[in-house]
Amino acid sequence: MDNNLYPNNLKVTSKKLIESLSPHEVKILPYLKEENIGEIARRAQIDKVSVMRALEYLQNKKIVELVTETKKIVEIGVNGALYRSKGLPERRLLHVLDAKRILGLKEAQKEACLDDDEFKASLGALKKKAMIELKNGKLILSASKSEIAKKSLEEQFIEALPLELDKLESEQKLALQMLQKRKDIIEIKEEKKIKISVTKLGEELMKSNVKHVDMIEVITPELLKKESSWKGKKFRRYDVDSQVPSISGGKRHFVNQAVDHARRVWTDMGFEEMTGNVVQSSFWVFDSLFTAQDHPVREMQDTFFINKNAELPGSEQVRASSSKNDRELDKKLVKIVKDAHEKGVGGSKGWKYEWKEDEAKKMVLRTHTTCLSAQTLYEMQKKGIARGKYFALGRNFRNETVDWSHGFEFNQSEGIVVGEGLNFRNLLGYLKQFFNKMGIEKIRFSPAYFPYTEPSVEIHAWHPEKKVWLELGGAGMFRPEITIPLLGKHIPVLAWGPGFDRMIMDSYKILDLREFYKNDLNKLRKMKFWVK
Repeated sequence: MDNNLYPNNLKVTSKKLIESLSPHEVKILPYLKEENIGEIARRAQIDKVSVMRALEYLQNKKIVELVTETKKIVEIGVNGALYRSKGLPERRLLHVLDAKRILGLKEAQKEACLDDDEFKASLGALKKKAMIELKNGKLILSASKSEIAKKSLEEQFIEALPLELDKLESEQKLALQMLQKRKDIIEIKEEKKIKISVTKLGEELMKSNVKHVDMIEVITPELLKKESSWKGKKFRRYDVDSQVPSISGGKRHFVNQAVDHARRVWTDMGFEEMTGNVVQSSFWVFDSLFTAQDHPVREMQDTFFINKNAELPGSEQVRASSSKNDRELDKKLVKIVKDAHEKGVGGSKGWKYEWKEDEAKKMVLRTHTTCLSAQTLYEMQKKGIARGKYFALGRNFRNETVDWSHGFEFNQSEGIVVGEGLNFRNLLGYLKQFFNKMGIEKIRFSPAYFPYTEPSVEIHAWHPEKKVWLELGGAGMFRPEITIPLLGKHIPVLAWGPGFDRMIMDSYKILDLREFYKNDLNKLRKMKFWVK
């Protein structure tokens, strides 16, 4: 509403305001000085939600001021309500011991009608207060009659509930600490109270005894069609500056929005998408990519293994469902991968160890989407294709220590470009173009080592909030030990696999990767739609 509506002349102001008040605002005006919303709702004869909404509108019009006070209340829990009527377990045990002084453990528990947890808690509480002794499997009462008769701090505290947490005395705080260690005896709840203060303008309106004026509230096509239905009548004034309730419309998860955008970027750059299962054999995840079988990434501390083995290409089970030509290629693939590891191919020396099929058969949750690149290259050999551009974007799993920049599951953007004449500068060009289209301009490349690429680089992006260069992943050109087995001969292959979640952290102003998978509804509702 225009600020000029609040001059010193309150009569003029009141007149304009009256024409802007909704029926519910008019109804609650006389009762604004009531202490709580429930009483206002009762006297105005409308529901609490409508009262709250009307109060917010009145606050926008400077008629009232709303202050929310939050306080923590200590209340009785489920077990606490039971113990308040029957007595705490230690009190019931004391009554039994008071009658007999000495009892066996099982006998004492049975007579006091306590379950195992209650009996253990009772023993602990009474021993701390030196009211019992435990000797030779017997319970001996050592407390005097006056000590038994006196109520404990815990009992006094339970009887006094509910209490305001911030106003507890020192003894009550001690009792609270002791009871919090026990199950469902007490619980702490937040209580919100809205305090209503009537402004000078509101006081004037209340004195003027405002009545609801019959005005047109809603303009509809039907209303406009008949001149007689609106001509000469008053329309309620609308406050266009008032805050409206926030609406959380349905939308895709923000990570999926970014994934969709990245897919469009790759396809716009002429790439085809690669897809595959998240459960893969070690052959495709590691062996086909020239990762030695004794490499640390193939250990339990790095990789999630599945309790099942896969069949290698060319095995009897696989051969039955493939053509003769494919069967021959499959057998050749396994052999040349084995040779690459044991003695090398294309002039390399290999890893110089005995390659084992059993290790290659182990099933794992894929640690990277590069296994899809390996499978795609092999399919190109089968089809006689020697050129192509492919990308993948999918979930991967690693047994990582979880922190702000690491998780045991993550999305990766994988890509390969295959063709004669390609070089390292082409690789950096593709990467720069992709990151630029994703809204990441400040990136850098540094030399690195990976088992399956040479030369290799690490990709880093500047994180403005953390003030660090965040590693996104690796890139490079596939070694002959990979291209010769998979493509049948060495053809240059540009390859990369940056972490996609890290890539979009700054776009969503996320400082911790764990926030991607918490599914906090409040944050999901507030998260802005992906726009680049």
